[in-house]
Amino acid sequence: MGLLSNRIDRSSLKPGDHIYSWRTAYIYAHHGIYVGDDKVVHFTRRGQEVGTGTVLDHILVSSIPNRSPIPCSICTPPSDGHGVVSSCLDCFLAGGILYRFEYAVTPSIFLAKARGGTCTLAVSDADDTVVHRANYLLTNGFGLYNVFKNNCEDFAIYCKTGLLVVDQSTMGQSGQAVSIIGGPLAAVMSTPLRLVTTNVYGIVVTAVGVYCASRYAADIGMRRDVMKVSVEDLTTRITTGLLQVVQPSLTALPATVS
Repeated sequence: MGLLSNRIDRSSLKPGDHIYSWRTAYIYAHHGIYVGDDKVVHFTRRGQEVGTGTVLDHILVSSIPNRSPIPCSICTPPSDGHGVVSSCLDCFLAGGILYRFEYAVTPSIFLAKARGGTCTLAVSDADDTVVHRANYLLTNGFGLYNVFKNNCEDFAIYCKTGLLVVDQSTMGQSGQAVSIIGGPLAAVMSTPLRLVTTNVYGIVVTAVGVYCASRYAADIGMRRDVMKVSVEDLTTRITTGLLQVVQPSLTALPATVS
């Protein structure tokens, strides 16, 4: 893997790898855990790779690859289960390129990869532990899907690290979600500079700095609002209601979005 690209060949895959593939126009990446035997365990919203349950889905659906009308005999049917599904590697990639998420990267490498959802400062657990978590959650579920707080990347990061955000009212582990929030945040934070300077380069540098700082501070390897939770304890918390993730409410968005 290069400094700016995590692309790998299938021959280098091993059970326990956190893999992902970018969808059309690099709008988002879908993440999962490779468990061996050409199978990937990943988290979806009722069989859909990504979804908010709102009109925002009209935008996101344009980047979801077309599925074959013939069901794959290896993959979990989209209508079945609770969001955690098992797919063959071909169906998971959906014609896309295979990438491997990196763990325990240095701060310089983390910041060099400006797009979130590709690496983390956090350290991965042993591969057999990662595979156990993924297979356990395949049977027992990972709670309610939330595009900002409990998505496919959150699932894969939990499987790799066992780390979970304690306060579910805050952002989850996902680097993609942080990037989505961090961009507008950087723009807002840099706007006051327009009152004291007309130098557009200064404003841009400040915006980039705010964006990088927000990504770095929100990374699962840097946060202090996380704790190590066993996969058995996690599912117990979900079942008993001690851990809940609510659906996002974006119904105020214009219904004409298409």
